[in-house]
Amino acid sequence: MKNFTKGFLTENPVLVLLLGMCPTLGVTTSAMNGLGMGLATTFVLVASNVVVSLVKDLIPGKVRIPSFIVIIASFVTIVELLMQAYMPALFDSLGLFIPLIVVNCIVLGRAEAFASKNNVASSAVDGLGMGLGFAFALTMLGSIREILGGGAIFGMKLIAGDGILVFILAPGAFIALGYLIALIQKLRKV
Repeated sequence: MKNFTKGFLTENPVLVLLLGMCPTLGVTTSAMNGLGMGLATTFVLVASNVVVSLVKDLIPGKVRIPSFIVIIASFVTIVELLMQAYMPALFDSLGLFIPLIVVNCIVLGRAEAFASKNNVASSAVDGLGMGLGFAFALTMLGSIREILGGGAIFGMKLIAGDGILVFILAPGAFIALGYLIALIQKLRKV
């Protein structure tokens, strides 16, 4: 259970460890985009952690990292094809950020630091916790940006008018993320 909750609380990839900033800032223009990218990354994290944990003793040390990247890339391809087939609007919205999951430091870092040293069950739980923590952070940031920038959440209009345009643009991602990290840090110290 400890491995599961650390992705939300003590080691949240975005809000505490500050990892995965490229997709965090790039796709969180809406809550749906944040949730979609977070769940896609969660699937890749869990599946790649399980496979890495299963084959860790079969992979020579000299090709460990390239092997992990091939495993991760295989699951990213599965996610990309499924999303393209069954969720084309989300696929179009996330665009290039889906293939970039392969080089997301959260995914490779968990494969190297955790899954390559632990059993399958612990690796799956670790991947699930980190992935859902990542999805939570992206959805929260996307929600804040969508509400402030467009007066809506998950596409449902809450506030009349257009909102504050800067929050839909790149600078708004930095501003919202900065305040969100500050809030989380303040809550962690209380």
